[in-house]
Amino acid sequence: MTTEQSKLSQILAAAKAEDRAALIAYLPAGFPTVPGAVTAVQALIDGGVDAVEIGLPHSDPVLDGPTIQTADDIALRGGIRTKDVLETVRQVTTANPDVPVLVMTYWNPVDRYGQTRFAADLAAAGGAGCILPDLPVEEADEWLTAAQQHGLDTVFVVAPSSRDERLGKITAKGSGFVYAAAVMGVTGTRAQVGNLAEDLVRRTRATTDLPVCVGLGVSNAEQAAEVAAFADGVIVGSAFVQRLLDAESEEAGYAAVRELAAELAAGVRKR
Repeated sequence: MTTEQSKLSQILAAAKAEDRAALIAYLPAGFPTVPGAVTAVQALIDGGVDAVEIGLPHSDPVLDGPTIQTADDIALRGGIRTKDVLETVRQVTTANPDVPVLVMTYWNPVDRYGQTRFAADLAAAGGAGCILPDLPVEEADEWLTAAQQHGLDTVFVVAPSSRDERLGKITAKGSGFVYAAAVMGVTGTRAQVGNLAEDLVRRTRATTDLPVCVGLGVSNAEQAAEVAAFADGVIVGSAFVQRLLDAESEEAGYAAVRELAAELAAGVRKR
């Protein structure tokens, strides 16, 4: 595993020192276009997010709801490739060297690309690590070895259905933070944050000293403040994607993303 001094760990520790949750934002690479994704992610950072997840678009995103599926489809029809995702990471990290940039991806693209090669290329691009929602920890040793060699954090996902024993197995293998899915089901904005989230954070913390960050469903400052009251980080994705989808122009979309990021950044400071 990576050390506590990884870029991601430093950012999460800095937020904790300010007595607030970190704000982590997600957008898929290649959406609305390959260069447009770089601009959109920069708008997130300008709005005040602490860390960024860049999604690797997938043809069968089984854990993602219709909003992210739509964005992935746009990216795939635009010809996005894994090398373009890595180039997006490189451009973002070059412009923002202090902001941790993670790739969130299903396992199949990494396996096809080559685990060791992907870890090396992600590190070379300045990436801070990977979020791997569908990689069982029992099958992760080869990846974890490669990630450790290249200083990458590996974030695993836990869900309300995870039993306590299972939580311990997952958190023992991960680094950076633990991604706690606030609700059962796929990603997407919701009128209310799932009431299972706080209990999941409590149970997860009983197994690890890693920060626990909550995602799936947060779409406004009030929900961000609600989650920030009990979690170490608030993860927002679909709400940003929806802003870009709803915008009348790409420029309007970037402005809308920046505005929402600023609202959410204020929200995580209200706990």
